[in-house]
Amino acid sequence: MTTVLLVEDSLTETEVFTRYLKQAGLTVVTAISSEEAQLKLQFQTPDLVIIDVILPGQSGFELCRELKTNANTQQIPVVICSTKGTEADKLWGTMLGADAYIPKPVNQQHLVQTIQQLTSQLQPWRRQII
Repeated sequence: MTTVLLVEDSLTETEVFTRYLKQAGLTVVTAISSEEAQLKLQFQTPDLVIIDVILPGQSGFELCRELKTNANTQQIPVVICSTKGTEADKLWGTMLGADAYIPKPVNQQHLVQTIQQLTSQLQPWRRQII
């Protein structure tokens, strides 16, 4: 089963995303900050990470950069979902290594299609939880 790490500090957004993802048959692990996400990544390797940009402490952009420059996490697809949806924000996310950038409010079908596309590209060995 595909596991998604959702890094979102809004309880409402977390509930919406979790419902969308569970309806698509995905397992969801949540974190409310980049720091909490980093802790969870030490114990479990998800198949995909969804990150909000505006988070307490370290931003989602910074977390994305760290994930994509770390040898242990660089192969994990990262989707940035944020209200910061300008072309400059999307470009910045791409430059930092994001595999997709989806502006909020998120369309459920578009989110699920993006996740399915990114996780279908994973090599079978990557799906194992470490």
